[in-house]
Amino acid sequence: MLKANMTRADITPPQGLELAGFPHYPRYNTGFHDPLYAACMYLNDGKTEIAMVTLDLLFFSKKHVATVRNKVKAACGVENVMISCSHTHSGPWASGRLDIESLEAGKEQPKEYVETLIDTIVSIICEAKAGAFDAYFTAGTTICGAESGIGGNRRVPGGPHDPLVSVLAIKDETDVRGIMVNYTLHPTFIHEWSTVCTADYPCYLKMQLEEMEPKALVGFAQGASGNQSSRYYRQGESYDEAERVGRTLGKAAHTVLDKAVWTNDLPLAVASAEVELLLRDFGTEEDLIAQVEHDEAIYKDLYARYGQSTNREEYYLWQNANLKLLGSEDQLGYVRMQKKGIKVELLEDEAPAEVQVFRIGDMIVVGVPGEVFVEYALYVKAIAGFGMVVVNELTNGVLPGYLYTPESLVTGGYETDTSMLSEQFGKVLFDKVFETIERVK
Repeated sequence: MLKANMTRADITPPQGLELAGFPHYPRYNTGFHDPLYAACMYLNDGKTEIAMVTLDLLFFSKKHVATVRNKVKAACGVENVMISCSHTHSGPWASGRLDIESLEAGKEQPKEYVETLIDTIVSIICEAKAGAFDAYFTAGTTICGAESGIGGNRRVPGGPHDPLVSVLAIKDETDVRGIMVNYTLHPTFIHEWSTVCTADYPCYLKMQLEEMEPKALVGFAQGASGNQSSRYYRQGESYDEAERVGRTLGKAAHTVLDKAVWTNDLPLAVASAEVELLLRDFGTEEDLIAQVEHDEAIYKDLYARYGQSTNREEYYLWQNANLKLLGSEDQLGYVRMQKKGIKVELLEDEAPAEVQVFRIGDMIVVGVPGEVFVEYALYVKAIAGFGMVVVNELTNGVLPGYLYTPESLVTGGYETDTSMLSEQFGKVLFDKVFETIERVK
């Protein structure tokens, strides 16, 4: 008989901590709109036990994941732990960073908050194991994307996207007790103008599901959303719009439960591997100075013409140019930092990158670090050989920049320009993903 449980704890930070997500626009927490949570789904088939944890955070360092695992193993014996982030852009830092302003200023993670966060994660995992009950499990997918005005490709309107809402759930004899949802969309309905904590649209997704299943706790993990957002699809940047999207996704997720087939016979398998990072050469400082000057001139011209416009198409013109400039500035900053010998935590604390695969019955959950372009996840889902494949990005660590596709270098832009990764690394990492998947078949 399957044993399972779902636990949750509030991880909202105190006022005054810097908020992550829009690093070129420093913000300090003045309160919260909705609580941030850590949630854990625990499964045990009698031979293997796993804990899947989701955090309402932008990033969570691999270094911290290792600390959690060591503490959990000592406290309650659970060895197979996967920790993923929702990627909210309105929560505290819990990793290193790549934005040049912060690196040159020597800004550090909030040590006391991170220590408390680690202890909280350990606590909910051990609590989940201690309270595990005879359970039934189901998993399934439904579609909700651009056709519902939700989101899609933010670099190429109408380009590659993943509209699948993936749902994992547990229940006791009568009630649904825990739900994990994976969806591929940047939580950026709340932008740099906000100085309070919020989970963004996943807050309302969870709220909707918990209203429909009152005995359930809900966690949210981010899909491969490196090039996915609401940029060309949203009706605005507001809590009202975050609520519209979150509740729409929550209702869609619940349709999986409406047609669920539950089982208590659920064999589990686990495999993981590590991959050394491959880094790129940004070129000379002189070339990068010229590139920054070029991009800055374009941005200033577009902003002068359209900066005060309320027309969304004109807004995209100057904002995309702004992002291109920020990327060029970051590249120049990286080269200068290397010359000065300044430490980059997202290189030192995150290497080597970890790939982790949990097999749960006839489906798998694939955990990869970093912000990953959706093409990689679509590839895995298409040919992994399982009827259902969930890809959690920002899992068990971060990467020094976006995991982009080689094709995306043709147009460039913020995601490719700020990444320290080489164009070959995506193939190397996902070759290792497929090797790891084979080990759980």
